Amino acid sequence: MGTRVYLARLAGLGVFDPNGDRVGRVRDAVVRLRTTNRPPQVVGLVAEMALRRRIFLPIGRVTSMDSEAVVLSTGTLNLRRFEKRPNELLVVEDLLDRRVTVMPETGDGPGQPGNVVDIGMDLTRNNEWVVTRLAVREHTGRLARRGHVYQAEYERVHNLFGPTDTQGTSNLLALLEPMRPADMANALQDLPDARRNEVAAALSDRKLADVLEELPEHDQVEILVQLDRERAADVLERMDPDDAADLLAELPKAEQTVLLDLMEPEEAAPVRQLMSYQPGTAGSVMTSEPVIMTPDATVAEALARIREPDLSPVVAAQVFVARAPSATPTGKYLGMVHFQRLLREPPASILGGIVDNDLEPLRPQIGLAEMTRRMATYDLVAMPVVDSTHRLLGAVTVDDVLDHSLPRDWRDRDTADDDENGIEL
Repeated sequence: MGTRVYLARLAGLGVFDPNGDRVGRVRDAVVRLRTTNRPPQVVGLVAEMALRRRIFLPIGRVTSMDSEAVVLSTGTLNLRRFEKRPNELLVVEDLLDRRVTVMPETGDGPGQPGNVVDIGMDLTRNNEWVVTRLAVREHTGRLARRGHVYQAEYERVHNLFGPTDTQGTSNLLALLEPMRPADMANALQDLPDARRNEVAAALSDRKLADVLEELPEHDQVEILVQLDRERAADVLERMDPDDAADLLAELPKAEQTVLLDLMEPEEAAPVRQLMSYQPGTAGSVMTSEPVIMTPDATVAEALARIREPDLSPVVAAQVFVARAPSATPTGKYLGMVHFQRLLREPPASILGGIVDNDLEPLRPQIGLAEMTRRMATYDLVAMPVVDSTHRLLGAVTVDDVLDHSLPRDWRDRDTADDDENGIEL
């Protein structure tokens, strides 16, 4: 292990036990402030385990850190959920993007403003890891040109521990962008409210929509209401209609009306329809945008459709076959074809000849218990929902059922029971 490590570069790396088995993933590093002028001490890492639990890894348990992985020594790993102490700061959450002033090496003259890009730590003779250097991006004063990044000794950097309003978002966003939406949502929950809202507002509409779908409802609402209404409507348009309907249902009626009116009519229509059903019914939890094709479409065309990267796995698992029009509500619903059947059939076969119509579709008024029973009985990941004239309205997927079967706050990590038992590495 080298004697200098840059901490932000560790974020996202896998954490492995001595046998090479993954035990988690690095999310942050913990620095402890000291009462003297000595540089802060790096006391450990924050790792994310299964079920999004974040725990503390003492730096003394780390045997190696490089660009590929973090490896731990043998011993018991404490699974108590990490909580930051009053004299501690997190590198990614609290210090990354911090606006600082770097003084000249000579100590004379004005300092150079910049933003923290990374923080370097070194191993001292006392076998302590301490902050020694910072990577800083200088301010150029030009909007079209980013300043170059340079390194500065810790002693030359002023205002590193200043107020939180001196913190930007660009470098934190660079760390969050590669994450899956669920992981990014988890990371946002750890940020202070103001910082979380600032980072969320800096995301693209598409990315923010994906992240909102993974957040607890109270966080969804708080982030959405911080946006201006035009932006909020744009984000709602990019959410799945059922998720957008669930989020809007948490807002006052007057705000629902304003946002729905600001949305494009073709995007607002399915959301309005979903909100018209009684909560907990198939109509209220279904997605109104399953994969729908006409009976004269070929297997090759269906396979090409379900390969589209924007489709979630449960939506892409089957094709629903209906007569034109193929947008919900469709023409007469004919049946469904699972993707495994598509893989077994000749590419030129038409869907109308291989459709499965033995299962009775759901009606929009059916309750959650009946939906769950029917899907479990037939081992399905999705079921069609039709109206009284047998037109396809949408499909209930297994993730819809899970979302509404679990407690309302299941996405909120603060409600999870803490298991403080350790595991032996």
